[in-house]
Amino acid sequence: MADAEKPRRKVLFITTDQWRADALDLAPGLDIAPNLRALAAEGVTFKRHYTNAAPCGPARATLLTGLYPFVHRSVRNGTPLDARFSNVFMEARRGGYDPVLFGYTDSSIDPRTTVPGDPRTRTFEGLPPGLRLEAALNEASLEPWLTDLAKRGYELPKRLRNIYHHPGSTNEMKRFSRGAALYRAEDSDTAWLTDKLLDFWRLRAKEDWFVHFVWYRPHPPFIAPEPYNRLVPAEAVSRPSRRATIEEERAVHPFLDAWLCEQDTADYLKTQVNAQKLSADQIQDMRAVYLGLIAEIDAHLGRLVEHLKQTGEWEETLVIFTSDHGELLGDHWCWGKGGFHDPSNHVPLVIRTPGMPEETRGRVVEAFTESVDIVPTILEWIGQQPTPEMNGLSLLPWIRGETPEAWRDSVFWEFDFRTLGGGGLESDLGLTPDQCTLNVIREDRWKYVHFTALPPLLYDLANDPGEFTNLADDAAHASERARLAGRLLSHRMLHAERTLTNTKLAHSGVKTWTGPRGFTPSAL
Repeated sequence: MADAEKPRRKVLFITTDQWRADALDLAPGLDIAPNLRALAAEGVTFKRHYTNAAPCGPARATLLTGLYPFVHRSVRNGTPLDARFSNVFMEARRGGYDPVLFGYTDSSIDPRTTVPGDPRTRTFEGLPPGLRLEAALNEASLEPWLTDLAKRGYELPKRLRNIYHHPGSTNEMKRFSRGAALYRAEDSDTAWLTDKLLDFWRLRAKEDWFVHFVWYRPHPPFIAPEPYNRLVPAEAVSRPSRRATIEEERAVHPFLDAWLCEQDTADYLKTQVNAQKLSADQIQDMRAVYLGLIAEIDAHLGRLVEHLKQTGEWEETLVIFTSDHGELLGDHWCWGKGGFHDPSNHVPLVIRTPGMPEETRGRVVEAFTESVDIVPTILEWIGQQPTPEMNGLSLLPWIRGETPEAWRDSVFWEFDFRTLGGGGLESDLGLTPDQCTLNVIREDRWKYVHFTALPPLLYDLANDPGEFTNLADDAAHASERARLAGRLLSHRMLHAERTLTNTKLAHSGVKTWTGPRGFTPSAL
């Protein structure tokens, strides 16, 4: 087939920040995301999709490299990503694409590739290799958006970050308010970034583009413009799943004790309010605003889809919608992301490809999937091969309507809570930085949490879906604990870095085996 006759292949790879998978179920009587629901009706929803790491930096390092965090080792915001690893953008370039970014990736450059004093070593808001920046917007790069606000006549606060304050609020604000943001909905950060992508697309309908589009929301601060700040009634939102008191929650495990102490500050959620000091009604308001921010994203998702349909590009475009990680939102008295509870790592995933079989549209896949699967999926769709070290598997068979004979029956994630020798959880727990790691393996029924230097946790999700009863010290469940600990070890062994491992030098030359790694058996 001549080049001119090849079908156009475009990639719209969308991530949000801090959208938990069950967010739309928190207010079951409301339809706050009709455009995402419409996308799901045209594509495939992966119901049990999990990110392999949190917070943002390690989550995105995993999402963009297809590597587990114990392989790439960029485990905290600011931990450099080793330059020897490839990523989806570098591999897409080999296929002739020029991947562009709208938003941010929280990527930390390998300082060994720089010169002394390089400004890129003073931030974790960097750019991964292979990706070209078109429009930046994140908590450290608000200036492009704020410049446009100033041009539109807004009076900006002296401290630019205070654009997220409520009118009349101060740094000593003690209560959470549902008041509107200082900016109108049409001028919000979410609207601004969407406008930038629509501008980029105007003259590119005949191109094969690759866009990585990253909305900052529903990341804190939990403040939204009218009408989204009051769109969701507080009484329509379910209450957090937690023990009666924070003291009971802290008593569960030394990690939770220390982590909840760390969250006892107004700085933790960047909202000038300590979430642990809020009343039950104020917490409901905060959860409602979180859902309002999601509704705002959904409205702009609709704008993107409508543009692609109007230009005829919809049937040329792979669309992936997911999030880097979730948000605990008060469950177990925790906020933000991290730890071992599901709301932090269970995230949405919807994929829609052109030419999908009609019978697969609207399909809901109940099999476990992970963020490491996104890169192989994109690469297969654009005709590129994943690199040997990548840990995930392409999801395209599910999208074609198939059910793979062999597939994982568990998911894995890692949370690293080191602070590199300066207080925090290291000091509170008396640990070295390299002892500050937990690993989770989650099956249908069982969930096992292994700490490097702290006691483990074991939950029976069939009888305790809220994760309130730790069975790790129960003699009756000793065999289950041992089985899962062994399975976790086998998982890490199976997915060890293998760039050259399956290569052999022989008299006849270089021999290389390529193929899937397989899966860790559930019964060892």
